[in-house]
Amino acid sequence: MPRPFRFTVQGVTAAGTQERVLADGVALPPYARKVESLGYQELYSYDHIGHVDPFAPLVVAATATERLRVGPLVLNNELHHPVLLARTAATVDRMTGGRLVLGLGTGYDESEHESIGAPIRPPGARVSRFAESLSVLRALLDDGRADHDGEHHRVHLDDLGVRPVQERVPFLIGGHGPRVVRLAARYADIFQFTGIVHGEGGKPGGGGFAVAALVERAHWLTEAAGDRDAAIERSALAQFVAVGPDAPGAEDLAERFEQPAEAVRDSPFVLSGSVEQVVDKLQRLRELLGISHYVIRDADAFAPVVAELSGR
Repeated sequence: MPRPFRFTVQGVTAAGTQERVLADGVALPPYARKVESLGYQELYSYDHIGHVDPFAPLVVAATATERLRVGPLVLNNELHHPVLLARTAATVDRMTGGRLVLGLGTGYDESEHESIGAPIRPPGARVSRFAESLSVLRALLDDGRADHDGEHHRVHLDDLGVRPVQERVPFLIGGHGPRVVRLAARYADIFQFTGIVHGEGGKPGGGGFAVAALVERAHWLTEAAGDRDAAIERSALAQFVAVGPDAPGAEDLAERFEQPAEAVRDSPFVLSGSVEQVVDKLQRLRELLGISHYVIRDADAFAPVVAELSGR
C-alpha cells in the first residue's frame, strides 16, 4: 500500500506578505488556523539571514491551532551549532506539545554568509559538517547526551538539560547530491527531493527538474536506506502551483524555469492544471517516485487538491 498523501504550507502566498505574516503575532494565529482548516497538516518557516527567525513563528502557529505540526524548511546547517540547535529544537518541541518537524539542509547562499563575515565552506566540507551535525543532533534529541570527536565538531555532553516531548523528533532532510541522499537514508524521517540546484555563489536553477534524475535519486535512497527505506516518507517542495481553468501549461512555464516543456510537465515541482490533472499527476508521481508529501506556498490555490487527496 502506498503512503497516504499529506500536504504542508511554507509561509504564505501573496507577494510581499510572507515576512509580515510570519513575523506578526496578530496575523499569524488566524493564518495558521486557516491552514489547518483547509486540511494541511503542517506549516513550515524558512531559515535565511535578513528574514524572520525560523523558530519563533512556529511556537505561535502551534499555540493557535489544535493539531498543526510545524517546522523550519530547511535550516542552514552552516549557521547552527548542533548542541545549541538541539537545545532549541527540544525546547520548541516542548512548547508546541510535541509537534516539531526539524528540517535540515547543508546551506548554499554565499551572499548571506558574506553579509555576516562568516565565509561559507566548500560543498564537500559543508556535507561533511552536515553529517557530523546530524549525528550529534540525533544523539542529543534521542538520548539527551552526545560523545563525538570529529573534524568539525567535538561534543562531550552528558545532559542536554531539556528533552523533547516526542520520542523521536522527525528529521526532514532535503538535498540533491549523492552524499546528502545517503545521509538522508541514514537519518531522515522525511526525504525531500529538490528540483532547484545551486550554482556559483548559490544561484538557484532548475537543474534537478528532470524526472530521470529524480528516479536515480530515489534508487540511491532505497539502496542506501536498506531496511529503513519503508520508514522514510518522500517529499517535494513545489516551486509553482496553479489550479483551475486558467492555470498555465508546461510550454508557458518552460521559459520561466529555463527547462524543456517536457521536464516541467512531468516534474513534481510544478503543479499546474485542473484539479483532475493535478490529482492524476500526483498519483502517477507517487507510483513512480514514492512522493506522498508535498509542500506548497499557496494554501488557497491548492486547497481543492488537498480536499481531493489528503489521506488517500
